[in-house]
Amino acid sequence: MSRQPPERDALSKRSAIMRAVKSKNTSAELAVRALLREFAPGYRLHRRDVPGVPDIVYLGRKKAIFVHGCFWHGHDCSRGARVPKSNRLYWRDKITRNRDRDAKQEAALSGLGWRRLVVWECELKAKERLSQKLRCFLSNYE
Repeated sequence: MSRQPPERDALSKRSAIMRAVKSKNTSAELAVRALLREFAPGYRLHRRDVPGVPDIVYLGRKKAIFVHGCFWHGHDCSRGARVPKSNRLYWRDKITRNRDRDAKQEAALSGLGWRRLVVWECELKAKERLSQKLRCFLSNYE
């Protein structure tokens, strides 16, 4: 029985893990949607006709909510500041590209008269504070 070399085996395991990372309907996104259902139902999900394909969209209000993973989007919290031990250069460049893409999407939305809110994964720890942030963003008084 032939077995892959250890480094190749580790690479296959890492690839399998990365393939399992979801981009839609993540646990963080589901938690935000659960909060929104309490006071602001009527949102739409993953609208491809809105720049950046926001996670949550209020079309009539022209408001978009993105639920970002701290690691993937380079948040300044402890989880976002963590750098993997292997392939550091790749991950640094990957996160930089993600942040650049986020900035371009924000500019595109703004240019079309949309308001954008980013909810960071780490913000889910304080649900009441997050709920207040969402209420403020969705209020008509902005």
